[in-house]
Amino acid sequence: MPSSSADRVDTVVSLRPIGSPLGLGFVGLATATFVLAGLQLGWVSANERTLTGAVIIAFAVPSQLIASVLCFLSRDGAAGTAVGTLAGSWLSVGVVLILSPPGSVSGALGLVLLGSGTVLILFAGLAGLSKLVPALILLLAGTRFALDGIYQLGAGAGWQDASASVGLVLAAAALYAAWAMELEDARGRTVVPLGRRGLGRGSLDGPFADQVEGLEHEPGVRKTL
Repeated sequence: MPSSSADRVDTVVSLRPIGSPLGLGFVGLATATFVLAGLQLGWVSANERTLTGAVIIAFAVPSQLIASVLCFLSRDGAAGTAVGTLAGSWLSVGVVLILSPPGSVSGALGLVLLGSGTVLILFAGLAGLSKLVPALILLLAGTRFALDGIYQLGAGAGWQDASASVGLVLAAAALYAAWAMELEDARGRTVVPLGRRGLGRGSLDGPFADQVEGLEHEPGVRKTL
C-alpha cells in the first residue's frame, strides 16, 4: 500500500445511469394496498382470501424487491431499506392470507406489521428531508400497517376498517407518486409536485460535481460498511 502522497494511486469509480426505481415500488404498493382494502371492506368475497394473498405475493412483492435492489444500486440506502421493508411486509400478509381461514387473525402477523409500520414511519422522517410526497407515502404505509397490526392482535373490527380506509388513500397517493416520478424521468425535470427540497431539489438541477462529492466514502467504494 502507498505510504505517502507521492505514491498516491488514482482510482476511477464508474457510475451507471438507471431509471428511477421508486415508481415501480410505488405501483406495487398501490396495487397491494388497494386489493387488501377490497378484501377488508367486503368488495371481494371472504372466500377469495387465499386468492387475494396470492395476488399480493405475485404482483407487489417482486416489483418491490426489484425496486429495493435498484435503490441500493442507485446509492439510496434509505429508499432501498424502506421499499424492502414494504416487500417483506406484503409477503407476510400474503402468506398469512393463504394459510389462515377466513375471518381469522394472527398475532404473529400483528407483531410483524407493528414492527414494519414503525420502521416506515421512522424512514418517512428521513425521506421528508428531500422529498415530501414519498415521505407522505411512507407515513401512510406505516400507519396502515400499524392499524392492521393492532387489529391482528385482537382489537375490534373498527381498526381493520380504519386500516382499509388509510389503505385507499395510500393507493391513490402511491399511484400519483409513481406517475409523477416516471413523468419526471421522461421530461428530465419536475412536472408535477413531488415536494422536492434540499438535496432532493439539487439532485435534478444542481451541479454534477455536487452529486458525486464524497463518493469515495460511500458503501461499495469504501472498504467496510
